[in-house]
Amino acid sequence: MGLNYFPPDPDLRFETELDEHGEKETVRMAYTKGEERDFVRWGEFRFSVGGEECVLQAYKSDAGEERLFIPFRDTTSGRETYGAGRYLDLDWARNRTADGKWILDLNRAYNPWCVYSESYTCPFVPQENRLAVPVRAGEKNYSKK
Repeated sequence: MGLNYFPPDPDLRFETELDEHGEKETVRMAYTKGEERDFVRWGEFRFSVGGEECVLQAYKSDAGEERLFIPFRDTTSGRETYGAGRYLDLDWARNRTADGKWILDLNRAYNPWCVYSESYTCPFVPQENRLAVPVRAGEKNYSKK
């Protein structure tokens, strides 16, 4: 029992621009216990994994928040990692370079809290954040055994 992680992979850490959306759309995310909540689709990150171009949308729970929320699934989901996907949180102050790029480090991907207890409710990963590549970085699937 305990948390398991992939070995850190420097190729899955990116210093990249956030392509901020001109029009910030509000999207509804479904949660594990049936409710829905609004998020603002703030921008997108573009990067390559194994030579494949990838795009992940970044969300905010409200426009004034400085933290970006990036839920994602990849081809390891349901096998090596949690089936419903994993999350990344990026903070304006901590996850930026001196020249203003964002540090998108997939090695920091973590499982939603609802993996560990049915007391929690977690947002499902939107279809637009499902990657067609394996991301063998960050937290692996949790086993209660």
